[in-house]
Amino acid sequence: MKRDRFRTPIAIATLILILTTCVVSQISDKGKRKVIIDQDAAGPAGTDQQAILLLIQSPQTEVLGITVVTGDAWLTEEVAHTLRMLELIGRTDIPVVPGAEYPLVRTKEETEQWEQRYGFVAWLGAWTPKYYHAPRELGSVPEGMPTTKPADENAAHFLVRMVRKYPHEVTIYEGGPMTNLALAVSIDPEFASLARELVFMGASLNPQTADPEFANNPRHEFNLWFDPEAAHIVLRAPWKKIVCTPVDISVKTRMTNELIDKVKAGNSPAAQYIGRYARLHGSYNYLWDELTSAAWLDPSLITKKENRYIDVNLARGPGYGDTLTWTDLDKPKRDVPSVEVQFDLDTDRFYKLFVELLTAPTPQKPQHGDTVSPFR
Repeated sequence: MKRDRFRTPIAIATLILILTTCVVSQISDKGKRKVIIDQDAAGPAGTDQQAILLLIQSPQTEVLGITVVTGDAWLTEEVAHTLRMLELIGRTDIPVVPGAEYPLVRTKEETEQWEQRYGFVAWLGAWTPKYYHAPRELGSVPEGMPTTKPADENAAHFLVRMVRKYPHEVTIYEGGPMTNLALAVSIDPEFASLARELVFMGASLNPQTADPEFANNPRHEFNLWFDPEAAHIVLRAPWKKIVCTPVDISVKTRMTNELIDKVKAGNSPAAQYIGRYARLHGSYNYLWDELTSAAWLDPSLITKKENRYIDVNLARGPGYGDTLTWTDLDKPKRDVPSVEVQFDLDTDRFYKLFVELLTAPTPQKPQHGDTVSPFR
């Protein structure tokens, strides 16, 4: 009986400790920056998956979901790579939501005819002849097939649902073509105004590089080019703020074997994933999407930025899909969005953050149920 007298206070104290821990954790989660990652998630590793990982690995973010769109690869294989990556790092609580498999207007066949008339395009994403396969095939999945399933919801409706659930709180990160976002805008005209902001990797103004992809066509950039009608719709939507990471700043970064080795030396699941699957391809290995993620997490990485007005060329000629930009002095009379465009960065600090995040322990899953998909 005496032992029972001591058990009750101990049990109460333990319960209080557990409840306090849960409350503190929920308060911490509520203070995090909510983000939806819209990505053409080719993999394994590579710029798309690495950008996703940076956002997941940051202790300041709450990733509500990853919406996937055809771009660098076909939708089906991108979904598989993303699900498997989340399994490997232990974050299967994050829903993966399939989106658009094709651009709104552009087709592979018309693009091939365009090339015959106006010249070769270096990167066609899922349509690149060297890597092409049928849309619903998986291609190579060296990391193994996922056992988890994507959400039973389409990306556009998920995006709308989340900004309505958390009005003015959700940042939309765009790392690929803007098809999913354009569909969300079309479904709900208030989608953009309900989001906190849009940050995207895309556009090209005047990149200083010897890279032949941009040397003769400096206004060409894949994400806007692949679905120009979608980009036009999205850029004209009433966002509170738009931030752009263009080719101009991306080409000042490089993935190197030294950087891979620094990440590989870490013990985190993310570091081991990158260490095993990251590869260099050709002479140029820009950290395209990773810079967009990192600059959103730490805006002080950007040392030069300017406001420009941005749209996309929809004329069906040689400039179809190219970036259009203006300043206050020469902008057209019709409404065009003002966009914060990044032009220079502290490269050393960026690389340091890249390594630190990927080698850090995987953040814990959220303690509340808000971000867990009801369809998993």
